Amino acid sequence: MGSKINYFYSKIGRDIVNIKETSFDGLYVLESDIFSDQRGYLCEIYKDKLYSDKFLFKNILELEVESKKGVLRGLHYQLEPFAQAKIVRVVSGSILDIVVDIRKSSKTFGKYFSIELNDKNKKQLFIPKGFAHGYLVLSKSTKMIYKMDNDYNSEMARGIMFNDKILNIDWKLSDNPILSEQDKIFPSFKNAEIFK
Repeated sequence: MGSKINYFYSKIGRDIVNIKETSFDGLYVLESDIFSDQRGYLCEIYKDKLYSDKFLFKNILELEVESKKGVLRGLHYQLEPFAQAKIVRVVSGSILDIVVDIRKSSKTFGKYFSIELNDKNKKQLFIPKGFAHGYLVLSKSTKMIYKMDNDYNSEMARGIMFNDKILNIDWKLSDNPILSEQDKIFPSFKNAEIFK
């Protein structure tokens, strides 16, 4: 089993994160090779050169967020010049992650993408500028890490109601979600300020 760890070290400097395209332009699922032995595991979660070359992404802000089961955050985004690209991953627990394409010029404008991110599959989601983002916590509690390429700006922060009828997102809800007061009063997709 130790040979797996040695194999990891032999690959340092090479790309051992698989970048998988989605049907949305610029939106990618990132899957890391996981190397384990009797002691545990290790995997590469971020390489600045790879992401800066592939996505023109420069990590300048990092957040850790903890939420309990049933919490729904979103759908959040920022307008230019404070729009943010993000890399989202789950450190512990599980979420249903949702992004909505709000770029008017996009062929997938108004469509959503969903994926389960958890501490077992170690998948990450690269979300380009021009997407609204939200998630529902599926496990007892969840810790997440966000990497972002722009600062938070309250004047440019916007949102869309999670249960908008036009978007018709399947959140797989069995109960009413736990929302912040801000998230409860977000406008509909039709009335939201969005990207051109």
